[in-house]
Amino acid sequence: MNEVIINKEPVELYKILKFQGWLSSGGEAKNVIADGHVLVNGQIETQKRKKIVGGDIIEFDGVKYTVKLG
Repeated sequence: MNEVIINKEPVELYKILKFQGWLSSGGEAKNVIADGHVLVNGQIETQKRKKIVGGDIIEFDGVKYTVKLG
């Protein structure tokens, strides 16, 4: 499984999508989340500012990523 390394926790979900380069802007990331295209720990997540911590699993565009604090 792919990994996303964060340097502090928690991190807001939309920021991870933006800073990983999966989407071009924070606004675009917020829209994708609000539309139900992102899963966190196997559940559709529509909270743009959902707090993500190490051990969470984000699924976006059919790919799963494990979040690690590093």
